[in-house]
Amino acid sequence: MLAALGFCTIGGLLLLTMFKRVSVLVALVLTPVVTAVIGGYGDDLGPMALDGLSQVAPTGIMIAFAVLYFSLMIDAGLFEPLIRAILRIAKNDPLRVTVGTAVLTICVGLDGDGSSTFLISISALLPVYRRLGMSRLVLAGVVALGAGVMNLIPWGGPTARAAAALKLDTPDIITPLLPAFAAGIVWVLFASYAIGRRERARLGALTAPDPEPVPAAATGDGPGTPRVAARAGTALTVFNLLLTLALLTGLVLEIMPLPVLFVLAFAIALLVNHPRWEDQQALLERHGNSVVLVTTMIFAAGVFTGILTGTGMIGKMAQAIVEVIPDGLGGHLPALVAVTSMPLSLVFTPDAYYFGILPVLAGTADSFGTDPAEVARAAVLGQMTTGFPLSPLTAATFILLGMSGVQLGEHQRFIFRWAFGTTLVMTAVAMATGAVPL
Repeated sequence: MLAALGFCTIGGLLLLTMFKRVSVLVALVLTPVVTAVIGGYGDDLGPMALDGLSQVAPTGIMIAFAVLYFSLMIDAGLFEPLIRAILRIAKNDPLRVTVGTAVLTICVGLDGDGSSTFLISISALLPVYRRLGMSRLVLAGVVALGAGVMNLIPWGGPTARAAAALKLDTPDIITPLLPAFAAGIVWVLFASYAIGRRERARLGALTAPDPEPVPAAATGDGPGTPRVAARAGTALTVFNLLLTLALLTGLVLEIMPLPVLFVLAFAIALLVNHPRWEDQQALLERHGNSVVLVTTMIFAAGVFTGILTGTGMIGKMAQAIVEVIPDGLGGHLPALVAVTSMPLSLVFTPDAYYFGILPVLAGTADSFGTDPAEVARAAVLGQMTTGFPLSPLTAATFILLGMSGVQLGEHQRFIFRWAFGTTLVMTAVAMATGAVPL
């Protein structure tokens, strides 16, 4: 019963958002509420939702101040030299910009944190896309591809979870997958090239392309407010650059909790760039709409995951999936896990999959004489690696969507096949090299 309700909840959410029947926020909140009431958990909805909200509260705080911080820096013109450099190298060619987006995202993704990868990549590149009139779906999709494959690195969340769940050393999982990881990067570059060619053709076919509107967080525009035209002087630009580098260093080294870093950095930047109270208030009003749009999605996702976890739906869904695996497929379990890992990112949170499903799958594989490490390698080829930037169950997805200004359903339809292709390519190489058995 609970498993069926869980699958109905996930399926209902995906259908409602992909076909734009309701907003993502409404679907995230009401879909689990309806199924929880049907399952007899109406009296427990409050505590479960509150627990989910408390889990995402730090992320929501971080994103609110991160949006404000990078919006301030864009207004101040901090990224203008980078934009000019990208345009100069790309020579106003959408194909080169798209491939450059993938390269930049892969480099930034070395920190292993999807949230910061999205924040940095989107903030730096959205003005370029706006200036050339390129689609925001292309930006969000290519950044998702780059961040997804880079989430496979040893210090990324999925690998760490897989190692902890099965009591393995990280090298046991990652080292045999290095050729597959390299193939994944090559595939992402190929995909960005193909997407870029299509975008170049689209823009070339337009007689007078108009730049697409972008969110206030990225442009400095808000309802009824003019774009900030003023740019900081040299001394202030140097200060902003040093402050931003210090912030990024702090994020990588985790010298403080991430929300605290962004709160402090924004307060300092606001005071230095806008000493007058009136200017500070104007900036907050100008970008407040973007903050609300992003953070409400994150808190709605917290309600969604809190209810699914609290009712036990996720646990029952995990058991149901394991129970339907035929005995005849036991010897091929790693291959099955690899192929299904990416789509299951849309259904299970990383903790539910790696700490709930993976140990059961590894135990089943072990009974057929398969090394549990091979199952772990298969899982990380897609589950919350290539899949996390499309999943409604991760807060980072809504950072990507909120800052780029695209809808969840549009994003999923646009990039799913390319992201799934990353997993299939890496799986094929992993099988060819023996990291994952056939």
